[in-house]
Amino acid sequence: MIELQHVTKIYPGGSSGFKALDSIQLELPPGEFVAIVGKSGSGKSTLINLIAGLDRPTSGNIWVGGKPIHAMDETALATWRGLNVGVVFQFFQLLPTLTIAENVILPMDFCQDFSKRQARERALALLDQVGIADQADKLPTSLSGGQQQRAAIARALANDPPFIVADEPTGNLDSHTAEAVITQLAGLAEAGKTVLMVTHERDWAEFAHRVVTMADGRVVGRKLRVDRVNNLLLEADHV
Repeated sequence: MIELQHVTKIYPGGSSGFKALDSIQLELPPGEFVAIVGKSGSGKSTLINLIAGLDRPTSGNIWVGGKPIHAMDETALATWRGLNVGVVFQFFQLLPTLTIAENVILPMDFCQDFSKRQARERALALLDQVGIADQADKLPTSLSGGQQQRAAIARALANDPPFIVADEPTGNLDSHTAEAVITQLAGLAEAGKTVLMVTHERDWAEFAHRVVTMADGRVVGRKLRVDRVNNLLLEADHV
């Protein structure tokens, strides 16, 4: 469960600062694919940055998986984030001097839960899962945008986090490649992970179980895709 209680975020600037989020109240259940939609400047990215522990609220409480991340110090927050959150950025953020496999291994090195051999084996398995194992020993610049985003998804899964955050993951991709990436993210939710995606593309939001609409730093709409939920129930009946 993700729960935000009266969360406000004010950035410095001007006489009173810029209020990016205004007393947000929000609850999201685990194991869903959630799309956060809204116009530029509506607060979408700020919202998921706070939930992922990449930024801190000015006021209010944020609970993720029963943990009060608003109350953690920087060391505890970094450790929690490394073990629990995988982040997929719009611009991939792959380190250009490392191979694709080395980029995927990097989060495992941070958490120190794998030997070098285990980390390499896991990286190759994750790259195979996203369909680019044959690109493992290449540098990011030799891959297409779609392949780099798949590598970023593999990296986000490195420590098997329960929570995946994707900020405009299709913003730099053509429509065919974008659909493949969205399908991969939806598959992660089907496998039991909580996936939170920011997008301004309403078509991609239709892949989600739940759509949260934002405007001017507030949540102005919540929509549960009943058809998606019914499909999940039907699939569960056949397991």
